[in-house]
Amino acid sequence: MHRNLLLTKLRAYSTNDNHETEMLHRIIQFVEANENCFERSLLIGHITASAFIVNKNRTHTLLTHHHKLEKWLQLGGHADGNPEVLNVALREAEEESGLKIIHAISENVFDVDVHDIPEHKNVPAHLHYDVRFLIEADETHPLIISSESKDLAWIPIAKIEDYTTEESMLRPMRKILLMK
Repeated sequence: MHRNLLLTKLRAYSTNDNHETEMLHRIIQFVEANENCFERSLLIGHITASAFIVNKNRTHTLLTHHHKLEKWLQLGGHADGNPEVLNVALREAEEESGLKIIHAISENVFDVDVHDIPEHKNVPAHLHYDVRFLIEADETHPLIISSESKDLAWIPIAKIEDYTTEESMLRPMRKILLMK
């Protein structure tokens, strides 16, 4: 029952990108097959939620230089049992940036991704089934770097390839540029 909200959001989401469509189907199958999909204790993988934070003009995105993964990424994290993934994305955005005034541009899914997480300490390699939302914030508000980050920065979306070449980051940026 607790999976129905997410499944409804995922089934309503569509994309023209074949790779993303494949990942969407994988996430739906994973959620259907695993009642405890929101729990980090599910060691094969679990649901995560991300916030692609943009400024009002949609010219910049807030990225974190992730401490463990050594990559520039969007903000987000584990659901930790919470099936309301939009709330998870908002919580993670606030916790990881220090921003107090943020809001979802839409309650609808913005992007999805399935990615490998390497083994770390006593946690085996696993998958993150990431449900992503588009969030807006004021880029003039102060940022607070959390223990999960090495840095936070408002990056010009047009220059995203200077920070990453990963398709899981480039695809959402292309979507944002098309919105302008």
